[in-house]
Amino acid sequence: MNAIDLHVHSTYSDGTFTPKMLIDEAVRKGLSAMALTDHDTTDGIDDARLASAGTNVELIPGIELSCSYKGFKEIHIVGLFINDKDKAFNAKLEELRTTRDERNHLMCEKLRMHGIDISFDVMDNDYGNAVITRAHFADYLMKHGYVSSKKEAFDRYVGDNAPCFVPRRYLSSGDGIRIILDAKGVPILAHPTLYHLGNDVMRDMLAALKADGLAGMECIYSTYTMGEEIQMRRLAKEFGLIPSGGSDFHGANKPSISLGTGKGHLFVPESILEPIRKHAH
Repeated sequence: MNAIDLHVHSTYSDGTFTPKMLIDEAVRKGLSAMALTDHDTTDGIDDARLASAGTNVELIPGIELSCSYKGFKEIHIVGLFINDKDKAFNAKLEELRTTRDERNHLMCEKLRMHGIDISFDVMDNDYGNAVITRAHFADYLMKHGYVSSKKEAFDRYVGDNAPCFVPRRYLSSGDGIRIILDAKGVPILAHPTLYHLGNDVMRDMLAALKADGLAGMECIYSTYTMGEEIQMRRLAKEFGLIPSGGSDFHGANKPSISLGTGKGHLFVPESILEPIRKHAH
């Protein structure tokens, strides 16, 4: 059975592979399908479509939205099979980009206060059309000699508890799910174990998200242990959610994770794709 990968990032957000490079790598790995799920943007999908034409890799248009669950927990909702040409959907993404840009301007100001020669215009120019994230700030700091590693950049400057961090304004999880549904997509809860919730809170969250229209959850993921995968599959069955899975490939920004195979043991069978496809509007 062929493998697929339904959680992948490109240079249009915080990945280091262009969409074409991703398709080339998917071909090399023998994947039969790949979803491009950049953070809060679908700008790379046309490039990926063009690159996938004439290959055996099905390109699935996707996105990963950063959301707030009940105002206290950041969670990510992946949308698969979205209509990336939907005007209302793209207008909402433009709003999200504006709020992210406002936050990035403030982070540049804080970094300048700490002796860093940086401006938003320079960042925007250096990273082209990408949705600029803290990974880009870390890359900038490393390239310009302020830190020796991206980890140091997060620890000293842009991590959650670092002096130049600026919190983001998030969509509510319910709004994120509705935006994906309105764009004819399938909303999937990304990597549930990474939220470090207790069993009761996890169940409460899944019930609430399901009521909002959540369709699936990632039961297969690069960092899951076998026990975690079994647990996620059981929860998906209990709450009537479609299993999904992916590597969360970012290229050099997550160097231990490979496309399609994660940390070496990941296998997302193509058989899980059809239930997701059937759920798409």
